[in-house]
Amino acid sequence: MQNEETTSASGVETPGSSTPPPARKRPKPGERRVQILQALAAMLEQPGGERVTTAALAARLEVSEAALYRHFASKAQMFEGLIDFIEQSVFTLVNQILEREGATGAQQAAKILALLVQFAERNPGMTRVMVGDALVYENERLQQRMNQFFDKIEATLRQVLRGAAAAEGSATPSVDAQVRAAALTAFVVGQLQRFARSGFRRAPSEHLEATIALIV
Repeated sequence: MQNEETTSASGVETPGSSTPPPARKRPKPGERRVQILQALAAMLEQPGGERVTTAALAARLEVSEAALYRHFASKAQMFEGLIDFIEQSVFTLVNQILEREGATGAQQAAKILALLVQFAERNPGMTRVMVGDALVYENERLQQRMNQFFDKIEATLRQVLRGAAAAEGSATPSVDAQVRAAALTAFVVGQLQRFARSGFRRAPSEHLEATIALIV
């Protein structure tokens, strides 16, 4: 009787072969954490999306909820991972703007505003975290961290605008810089909120260059 496990002329085993399927490739250390954060960000990009649950996140990744908790102690810690990414990405570029020689304070302020808007436009899911939409019903410390993020942006704008106010002959450069920095921060937050609440249809960069020229 002929054996059912045959091999074709090309050397490829036929369906009757008993060779087991290749084992599922295990992620490298740290790779699964990145995959979880990427999946979370992608789920937040759904316009009008409901609150993300760990069950839905696990289903998207085709793993168990227990597998998620092997990499993050809680869902709040997952959101903190996204906030870490936002902070590191934005402030690395902000520091590069500040280190460039020859730019005036107003030019630096304009570049910082453009940076924030462009980052949000390229990362819609992160935008919902930045404006707090995705943090409703989550741990309060997450919103506090985003508040601190924009406080730091405002402080940076105040720093670069102080010199610009002094150069313009202002008698109160610190006060003028504080007022302008607060207004610019409110503007960029408003642009991001409109982007998120429009279901990502109203691009925050819409008329950006002309608007910045008016307000900086």
